[in-house]
Amino acid sequence: MAAIFYVSSLPQPPVPAGGDKPWHAFAYAGLAVVTARAVAGGLPRRLRLRSAGLAVAVAVAYAVSDEFHQMFVPGRTADVFDLIADTAGVCAGTAACWAWGIIAPTSRDGL
Repeated sequence: MAAIFYVSSLPQPPVPAGGDKPWHAFAYAGLAVVTARAVAGGLPRRLRLRSAGLAVAVAVAYAVSDEFHQMFVPGRTADVFDLIADTAGVCAGTAACWAWGIIAPTSRDGL
């Protein structure tokens, strides 16, 4: 969250060729993985529906707050398409954690 906040605070963040939407999705997928692992109780635990929903809710709520924050940064604006890319990344990261719980042989039950 701190890294996302820092980049969001820059008036002109570095944007690679091809636009920033893939980077939004990538950053929020990472946030979702960390959030899902924290909510589930650590790496070896399986991600259950309740913990996955909570992780998605926390990460998307942060994405909304990030877009709100950008309204106050000179040269930046809130963009619904950024929020859509963020949400897609959150869903992908959470789905990856859920899939890992299925394929990892040492998973224990989580929330």
